Amino acid sequence: PALDELGLVSAIHEHAAPYNQVDGLHISIEVPELLPPLSAAVEVAAYRIALEALTNVVRHAHAGSCHIRLDIADAQALCLDISDDGDGLPAGFHAGVGLRAMYERATELGGEIRVESRLPHGTRVWARLPLVRV
Repeated sequence: PALDELGLVSAIHEHAAPYNQVDGLHISIEVPELLPPLSAAVEVAAYRIALEALTNVVRHAHAGSCHIRLDIADAQALCLDISDDGDGLPAGFHAGVGLRAMYERATELGGEIRVESRLPHGTRVWARLPLVRV
């Protein structure tokens, strides 16, 4: 319903708003001035990936900041980049249900996703979702 009523960017803003400045967390969102029309499948996948990544930041990262960036790559794909300055991935990390769901959402559209530790600290979730279904 949030996507239908607000669109992708506003829905992400709406979801992030309650967490911004809670427990010292600052969330910033960066989007291009104009996104091309996105298919419903790409919008839903992008929204769910962003929400799951943000949920992981809030629940697990102990981060001071989280940056969510959407961009268009070569007019062919929507890229999401969600990064934080928190604890990073623990040693022996195993993906849980949420991360597996993000992977499935990206790959079922012919896209890709990476979840990685950032140096010197933090985590980055990067996804590329093709604008044209393959």
